[in-house]
Amino acid sequence: MTETETGVRTGLARIADEDGVFSIVAMDQRNTLRRMFEAVGHPAETEDIHAAKIAVAASLTPLASAILLDPTFGVPAVTGANALAPSCGLLVAAEPEKRGTWNGEPRTHRDPAQSAAWVQGMGGDAVKFLVQLRPGRPAGEPDLAAEVIEVVREVVADCRAAGIPSVIENLIYPLPDEQLTAQQREDLIVEAAAMLAETGADLVKLEYPGSPQGCRRVAEVAGGPWAVLSAGVGFDEFQNVLRVSCDEGGASGFIAGRSIWKEAVGLDGAARQEFLDTVARPRLETCLQTVAGRARPWTEAVVRS
Repeated sequence: MTETETGVRTGLARIADEDGVFSIVAMDQRNTLRRMFEAVGHPAETEDIHAAKIAVAASLTPLASAILLDPTFGVPAVTGANALAPSCGLLVAAEPEKRGTWNGEPRTHRDPAQSAAWVQGMGGDAVKFLVQLRPGRPAGEPDLAAEVIEVVREVVADCRAAGIPSVIENLIYPLPDEQLTAQQREDLIVEAAAMLAETGADLVKLEYPGSPQGCRRVAEVAGGPWAVLSAGVGFDEFQNVLRVSCDEGGASGFIAGRSIWKEAVGLDGAARQEFLDTVARPRLETCLQTVAGRARPWTEAVVRS
C-alpha cells in the first residue's frame, strides 16, 4: 500500500466510528439554511447562521463520527467556538456555493482554489463534493453528464495527491418539464452510482433509491463504500431508509442533517438548546442504534488494494 493510500484509509477512519461505520451529521447548508430561517419568519443574518451551526455542532458532535460543514459559515464558526468534539471528524464541503445552469439543468464546475489542500488547511479530514449527475439525458453539447464525471475525476485525483479522502454526493434531477416515476428515480440513482464508481471516489453519498430492490442494485454497482443521505425526510421515515439501505444495500452508514435537527432553526437560545438536548440528540442516538449491527464497515467495502 502506498503512503497516499495509507493516508486515505486513515482519513476515512477519522470520519467513521471505531466499527468502520459512518454516522455523520450534515450541517453544510448555506442557501438552504437561509430559506429555512425565512420559512419561519426569521431572515438570517450571518450571526444567526453561525449560532445555529455552533449549537448543532456542540450538541451532536460528541455522538457523531463526523460533521459535514460548509467552509463559509460552518467551519470558521464551529472551530472558532471550539464546538467540535475531539472524537468527531470534520468533513468539509468543497463545491462552489453558487452553481451554474444550462437550459434549466444544473451544471457542475469546480473552483481549483477550493482544493484538498485548502480543506486540509481548515483542519478537514475529508473533502465532500456535491454534484448533480443525470444519466441518460439527451445527447448534445454540452454533455453535462460527461462534465460531471470529469469534475469528479479531478476532485478524486486532487484528494489522492494530498492524501485525503474524497466523498462525492450525488443528487439526480428531472429534465425540464419531466415528472419522474418512482422506478425512473430508482434507475437513475443506480445508474449514477455505477458511473461514479468508475471515478474511484473513496466514499459516495447517495439518495435512497426507494426500495429494497433499488438498494440491492446499488450494492451491485457501487464498487466501494456508500452512505445514504436523509434528504430532509421525516425522522421516522428515515429510520426505514437506514434499515433498508444497510440490510439490503450494504450501506456503510449515513450522512444526515435536517431529519435530525431541522426544527432547531425556528428556535433561539434556551429553547433551541432544549430541543437539541431532548429531541435532536435522542434522534441521533436512535439513528446510531438503527445502523448498529446493520451497516457494512467501510473497510469491508473498499475494493482497491
